[in-house]
Formats: sequence, structure tokens, C-alpha cells
Amino acid sequence: MRAVSLTVLSVAAALLLQMSAPSAQTAQAPTLKVGDMAPDFTLQGTDGKTHKLSEYRGKSAVVVAWFPKAFTQGCTIECKSLAENGDKIRTHNVAYFMASVDPLEDNIKFAKATSVKLGDTMVEKKEADFPMLSDPTKATAKAYGVLNERGMATRWTFYIDKAGKIAAIDTAVRPATSAEDMIAKLDALKIATR
Repeated sequence: MRAVSLTVLSVAAALLLQMSAPSAQTAQAPTLKVGDMAPDFTLQGTDGKTHKLSEYRGKSAVVVAWFPKAFTQGCTIECKSLAENGDKIRTHNVAYFMASVDPLEDNIKFAKATSVKLGDTMVEKKEADFPMLSDPTKATAKAYGVLNERGMATRWTFYIDKAGKIAAIDTAVRPATSAEDMIAKLDALKIATR
């Protein structure tokens, strides 16, 4: 009886520790909110250009889809969704990016990859037809509140209007439908079409 009680207590203690520990997969609640000015950034893109948020102000809306790590399952699925639906996203007056804290070299390889091995399965994807931004210093990820305990970005998408203000924050991104969800959000925000 005593051994059973100790086992039950051990299991209960382990469950309590697990429940009270912050999730390594997610950052805390967003510190930014709708209506805030989006933190400016200057980041290198996989297209060989330096992208500054301030350069889009007054010209187009901007979407920044933060992702945890290149060549991982969810990120590959999200990239595939966006690449396969880029023509539909680009009907809106929007500049859109995926962004991570990965080194630029990793993001370049990931953007150009047409197949990625996930476990024992090869996943086919189109080459990314949009820039992926690299934030290896993690300063921009911190400014956006997406840097998690594992030192990676949490999968959140920020919608920034032409004035540079945050119009929406998606903290429940679904990789498989990320493009469709992005298009629906752009429509809901009444982002102009081209």
C-alpha cells in the first residue's frame, strides 16, 4: 500500500511540475496589441535584399509570419502553403514575409528547397516565392514578443497596416492552412487589392 501511495504521489508531483512549467513551444502573451505601432526592423531577406519595415509605410500593408525553425515539420508545411498560394496573396497590396531567428544561410537553403525530409518522409514543396527574413541577433523577435524560452520564434503572424500600425495578431496559426487564413484575414481587414 505504501509503495502505491508513493507512486501516486510521484506521478501527481510530476504532473504538477509539468503543468506549472511554462511551455517551451510558446512565448508569453503578446506584449504588442492591435493599434500599436509595429516595431521597425531592418532584416536580411533570402532574396538578397535588406527589408526595412519603415520603407513600406504609406505604400502597402505588411505581413510578418514568424516561424520557429527552418526544415522542421510545421515550418515546411507553412512555407509550402504560402508558396503554393502566393498568386492569391499577392492580389492584395501587401508585402509578406516568413521570419525566424535562423541564420540567413539556413533560410536561403530552406527557401530554395523543393523537398524536405521530415522523419522518414520526403515532403515536396515549391521554392518560396516570397522573402524569408533572418533575425540571428533575435532583437526583432524580442521586440515583437515572439522569442520563446527555447530561443526560437513562436509561430505568430502580425498584420501591419499601411500606416505601420498592428492591425491583427494571429497567435493560433495553422501551418497547413496558413495561406488561406492569411487571405481571409487580409480580406477581413479590407487590405486593398491590386
